[in-house]
Amino acid sequence: MSMNVSPDTTRQRLRALKALEGPFEAVDFSVAADTPQAVFLDWFETAVAAGIAEPHAMTLSTVDVQGHPDARVLILKNVDERGWHFAISTASPKGCQIEANPAVALTFYWQKLGRQVRIRGDAIALNDIECRQDFLARSEDARANVLLERQSMPLGDPSLVAAGVKKARARIDADPGLVARVWRAYAVIPRAVEFWQGATDRLHNRLIFRRSGQDADWEKELLWP
Repeated sequence: MSMNVSPDTTRQRLRALKALEGPFEAVDFSVAADTPQAVFLDWFETAVAAGIAEPHAMTLSTVDVQGHPDARVLILKNVDERGWHFAISTASPKGCQIEANPAVALTFYWQKLGRQVRIRGDAIALNDIECRQDFLARSEDARANVLLERQSMPLGDPSLVAAGVKKARARIDADPGLVARVWRAYAVIPRAVEFWQGATDRLHNRLIFRRSGQDADWEKELLWP
């Protein structure tokens, strides 16, 4: 956007854009399942059936040691009784932040359905077998990139990237079972999960699951729009 565009013009353009046009399917939270995982998986299948692009994409939010937040989009790897899974390099900024503070948030947004899911919890590292399985399920290019162990570092000479990837691919060819030492799979153990169903009249429907501890029962509560 040109820097000559006035703030008033930008404001007007943004106000003119449509949001939550709908129509959206009505939701009855009174019959929701007893766990947030079950409700999520039901909503996820609805998103897949609706043709939502990348329905497994989610925003992972972390904080650094100064308490400053960061957010980025990742791909969901699994959902089970432990929580919502993802995998990253522990050498990355997000990996370092989780190591210092495992409190994280996940956000899903399925625009066509007017639905959001917000998850707060702790990212707990999974065992070596699960980390290995996840890494080896990645494409060779994706594995080679992780083996570089340079994510988000200053680039310097761009020609070094191709040389580094070539060297990493050679390592994979020599040892197809090679697993990067920095690769880690996590499960977000949820403390609170909110399901948000948007409405064109802005009287949105919200259901939140909370529990006092990992082994405690879930409590459900409807929230004001």
